[in-house]
Amino acid sequence: MSLILLASFVFLLMPIFLLLYIRSYNQHKKNHVLEKQNMQQIFESEMLQTRVEVQDQTMQSIATELHDNVGQLLSLTTLTLNSINLSDGEKAKKKIENSLSLVNKSIKELRELAKLLHGEQLVENGIGHAIDQEINWLNKTGAYELEVNNQLVALQITSPDKDLIILRLLQEIINNIIKHAQAKRIQIDSYLEKNVLHLKVTENGVGFNQDEIKAKKAGMGLNSIYKRIEMINGKLALNSAPGEGTSISIEIPYP
Repeated sequence: MSLILLASFVFLLMPIFLLLYIRSYNQHKKNHVLEKQNMQQIFESEMLQTRVEVQDQTMQSIATELHDNVGQLLSLTTLTLNSINLSDGEKAKKKIENSLSLVNKSIKELRELAKLLHGEQLVENGIGHAIDQEINWLNKTGAYELEVNNQLVALQITSPDKDLIILRLLQEIINNIIKHAQAKRIQIDSYLEKNVLHLKVTENGVGFNQDEIKAKKAGMGLNSIYKRIEMINGKLALNSAPGEGTSISIEIPYP
């Protein structure tokens, strides 16, 4: 009799345990979906912030170029034209030719700036072209001896979200060099190997104590750099010492 009662009790409990299991499973599944949605929202928010920062950096480059280059070319054109003496035909002809040359150079520079206005298009053309554009603007400052090995220009594959983040990472690294490094020489290497994109930036500036910087990543904007690399499952290796410059190596699964 007791065995029958026990069997009946177990039989009655089984549906209860089954219902509890189903409820727990559904709750876990719901939490997982919510977590994925939350992660997607965070990623989209970070991508939006990155896109805005890339655009801000682009506008700063355009403003600097307009002021330091195009503005000077047009001012020089005005001075040249104002100095023309029509009574001296030979000199007037030469100055007009010089003015036309300056105007053509200004037009060429403005066309380059027009390309920059389409920051998204730079990324659409591939990360290699985007890196080249950043290096070109850095080279125009004339402040650094540049050694560049950009093997990504001929890359046939793209990953728009990753490309945008990689471009922003390079911009942040370059900004850190300009603000803090006091460097004279910068070497930039980029290439793809076994589905991993490599970006390495080395400079011969003042360097820093790595332990102090790691203790406060935000000190050189590193917190933002580390966070963005983690977003795309990348790795960062930082090497520096006082007086010995700094090297930053980034590896990112690609595409």
